[in-house]
Amino acid sequence: MLERLDDETGSLVTFVASGARGTGQYRCAECGYGITIHAVLPDCPMCGGTSWEETAWSPISNAPAFGSPTASL
Repeated sequence: MLERLDDETGSLVTFVASGARGTGQYRCAECGYGITIHAVLPDCPMCGGTSWEETAWSPISNAPAFGSPTASL
């Protein structure tokens, strides 16, 4: 794992290399491509990058807001 300080927030960001096991949501450190995975992290399919940043996840984090115009029943 590689760590660095985020310039905007000042918090520590941990990156995980391709080939490591991962569970959850990750973003490519190079291009920002997002994946949800429960397996070995691949090289990024968009740019070929090999570093992933774990992102916050919750079961409803990507669900549309209730009552929003894009929500469907």
